[in-house]
Amino acid sequence: MAATSSSYPPPPPYYRLYKDFLEDPKSAPEPPSPIQGLYSLYGATYTTDVVLPSLEDQGVRQLYPKGPNIDYKKELRSLNRELQLHILELADVLVDRPSQYARRVEEISLIFKNLHHLLNSLRPHQARATLIHILERQIQHRKQAVEDIKRRREEAQKLLKESLQMLDGH
Repeated sequence: MAATSSSYPPPPPYYRLYKDFLEDPKSAPEPPSPIQGLYSLYGATYTTDVVLPSLEDQGVRQLYPKGPNIDYKKELRSLNRELQLHILELADVLVDRPSQYARRVEEISLIFKNLHHLLNSLRPHQARATLIHILERQIQHRKQAVEDIKRRREEAQKLLKESLQMLDGH
């Protein structure tokens, strides 16, 4: 059996646009502007708008109240309790009436979809909180670095002063 080998394909022709980039960075073309709105990728249409589709748009019944003032903690706890209850009911149904399990599984699936949607609607808040935490840690690290530099500077000044005193003393 013969081994097959091939070399890498040549670079795309637009690499020539960047040949003088190191000498003159302005000679290269500017990157394209970011895409806004709808775009097509591999035959599917996507949007750059970050919008969480509603459960109704997905054909799923919403089990928690609609509106902007949702108490996420309360609703998540309620759905979690309901999920636990339905799982226990599913266990009972599987023991007593195994032919009726499909309805219970659909109900559990609906609860999971609602839980998942509620959690996804909290993602922007989570992202902001994570970013705030990261920035606070960076500030803390930088303050520590500044304090460390100040301490080392004072130590160096003290050593220099001691060295000058020793030199003056001799």
